[in-house]
Amino acid sequence: MESRKISPNYWTYTSEKMFSEIGSGPSGLEISEAKKRLGIYGKNSFGSGQKVAGFVLFLRQFANPITIILLFASALSWFLRDPTDGIIIQCIVLLSSILGYWQEKSASDSLHSLLSMVRLNASTIRGNVESELDSQSLVPGDLIRLRVGDIIPADAYLINSDRLFLDEAAFTGETFPVEKTTGPLPEETALSKRSNLLYMGSHVVSGSGLALIYATGKNTQFGEIYKRLNERKPETDFEKGIRKFGNLLLEITLGLVLVILGINILLEKPILDSFLFALAIAVGLTPQLLPAIININLAKGAKQMSQKKVIVKRLNSIENFGSMDVLCSDKTGTLTEGVIQVHTSIDPNGNPNQEVLKFASINSNLQSGFQNPMDLAISKVWPISADTIPKSGELSYDFHRKRITVIAEIEGKRVAICKGACTPLLEICDRYIDPQGQIQSISKELGSIQNVYETFSRDGYRMIGISIKEIHENDPVDYEIETSMVFLGFVAFSDSAKAGIQDTVRNLGDLGIRLKMITGDNRWIAGQVAKSVGISNGTVLTGEELQSIGEEALRVKAEETDVFAEIEPNQKQRIILALKKAGHVVGYIGDGINDASALHSADVGISVDSAVDVAKEAADIVLLEKNLAVLLDGVKEGRITFANTLKYVFMATSANFGNMFSVAGASAFLSYLPLLPKQILLTNLLTDLPEMTIASDEVDKDWIIRPRKWDIKFIGRFMLMFGFLSSLFDYATFGLLLFGLGANETQFQTGWFIESVVSASLIVLVIRTKNVFYRSKPGKLLLGATLLCICFVFAIPYLPLAKTFGFSHLPLLFYGYLLGIIVMYIGSAEFAKFFFYKKER
Repeated sequence: MESRKISPNYWTYTSEKMFSEIGSGPSGLEISEAKKRLGIYGKNSFGSGQKVAGFVLFLRQFANPITIILLFASALSWFLRDPTDGIIIQCIVLLSSILGYWQEKSASDSLHSLLSMVRLNASTIRGNVESELDSQSLVPGDLIRLRVGDIIPADAYLINSDRLFLDEAAFTGETFPVEKTTGPLPEETALSKRSNLLYMGSHVVSGSGLALIYATGKNTQFGEIYKRLNERKPETDFEKGIRKFGNLLLEITLGLVLVILGINILLEKPILDSFLFALAIAVGLTPQLLPAIININLAKGAKQMSQKKVIVKRLNSIENFGSMDVLCSDKTGTLTEGVIQVHTSIDPNGNPNQEVLKFASINSNLQSGFQNPMDLAISKVWPISADTIPKSGELSYDFHRKRITVIAEIEGKRVAICKGACTPLLEICDRYIDPQGQIQSISKELGSIQNVYETFSRDGYRMIGISIKEIHENDPVDYEIETSMVFLGFVAFSDSAKAGIQDTVRNLGDLGIRLKMITGDNRWIAGQVAKSVGISNGTVLTGEELQSIGEEALRVKAEETDVFAEIEPNQKQRIILALKKAGHVVGYIGDGINDASALHSADVGISVDSAVDVAKEAADIVLLEKNLAVLLDGVKEGRITFANTLKYVFMATSANFGNMFSVAGASAFLSYLPLLPKQILLTNLLTDLPEMTIASDEVDKDWIIRPRKWDIKFIGRFMLMFGFLSSLFDYATFGLLLFGLGANETQFQTGWFIESVVSASLIVLVIRTKNVFYRSKPGKLLLGATLLCICFVFAIPYLPLAKTFGFSHLPLLFYGYLLGIIVMYIGSAEFAKFFFYKKER
């Protein structure tokens, strides 16, 4: 039977209506009823359901076009009794699949970390008897007693409380403890403002309370996060690019194989030889070392990033890191210091006044209740020892009054000092102190005082009011004291922007990354922080407004908006997915439970070392410092890695396509195969091996200054232009060999093999940069490996293995002609490159 569905409006209920709705009462459930409900609703836990077997998870890694082509190529190599290529391909595929399996398996770790957040026991009232019960046995209708340090074990409605404060920072990112109150709330109240509801995973920092559980397990807010984490991670931009690239290769390969096989059969060549020849061409088109190149690039990138305090948990996220063009960030601790500070203290007219701060400090230091971050901030800037000022009484804070009063002996006078929320505090004041220090009636100035309060609030400051009253020695300490008080002024608090954050935001913009802030804080504070950190587009979209926006409208709105305020946890994921649908590569940085879903859905999930375990497990990248500045070097490193990966794709596809197109054409007019199948495999292997060093190659600045994404159409155009150019000079070589030198079968195959490998190796130095090749310095390893490969190819006809591969000696004149062909090829490639990129721009 399904568990109880969460009511959409429990916060609007009275406690009596809640008892009636849930089927419980002030004495809690009877034990027999609780057992019955446990059978209906299930345990208060997050059972993973049917677990995917490890071998099934492993087999999933082979379900992509490139892997299928590579496995086919491996089988062909063994069939041709040339196992070297087959072994290399199999090792590469196996390594890549193991890495993919490990990454997917590690996603389950975030679920285990999520479960560890929930306490094991809860003080539960059943049959009017209170006892400690395993939290997994809790059901809707149970009454739980809450005390300091308790973790909320399920979603619950607050029945009664005594100064109950909860820490919900992991959900909202808000540094202030949240006060919880009883009684119904308006239906339009946002999730973060539903003070009568308690959410699983938050914990009690002060006070006590009694609550009625209405949702357990997967039906809780916590459970919603669990469900989203349990979903397969959405396909990232890089993974989508690899898949599309694989499909492109598969289509071209199948097309060429069918055409070549048909031509050879029409020319009445041996069917078996024609079939093997067509399959060898299919292998030749395959970038066999692409998985290895990607993994080498990623491993090197991860090592470089770790030296810059950026730890990579999932290697393929590096490519997305470089492609990222939108970064969504929380506010507290990332854009701001995450520490509440006193901004100023002012009199009723808005002028700076230190006396206000002095009395606020006396109140904060003498109170006996929970010291919230504002009290600590006041004490820090105006420390007062409680021993020096005698205290003779206190009216504790409660949710109805929203203020706290202490009675202190100051300079022989007994003074009541009240501190609290501005509106409730002004209600008990009938006088204020004017700029001349005179006490005046507050009635005429009340509107002006409220304007001062609203002005500072709109500028993003949190405000508390301070009032005082001199009382007689024998006056009783009761609530009558909080009448006819003198209003002193306000204390304003801020969470200041991080040092250097404006430079960081500007530098991110220079790299083509647009920063968007997503926070649970109110729109005024969000707007002020956005302005202070350098987010120029100050338009704010609130969570309440977002609720009424459809998915298509949100896609447009999310692009236009840079500041999202009063956002509920489930809305963060909506914003991320909307931006991805709009075509952006999205990064998200967060450190709380409420960030886990967004981290999971982003192309790049970024967390910090101090984050909760759930956030760190859901993230792809972990920063050792909660500072956006450390991202800058990481982004650059990601772009270098992505650039070197694309270089290999450009080189492999254009050279391989050109060679295979040439082979296909030559087979139409030659009475023999232009290259033996094993010679084709050797050509592909030798041209790929130098490119294993591509990870260490230098990268031009234009690859780094803006984000880049997979562009399959661009790759296709590049492959066609440079492939046909390569093929043109292949045909020039054919003419030289057949008509200039009168080459026989083995000489033709040897001559073209040498030209093919040498030209493909040297063209790497041209294709790797948009600039003229001699103006862009290649990496030493790439240059050295390329030259070594060329020397080896020239030497092959004279080595013992020449006969094994069907090679023979060539006249020295051929090498002179070959040099001329290659020089013309390099020059033509430079011209074609200039024309190609000019047209693309």
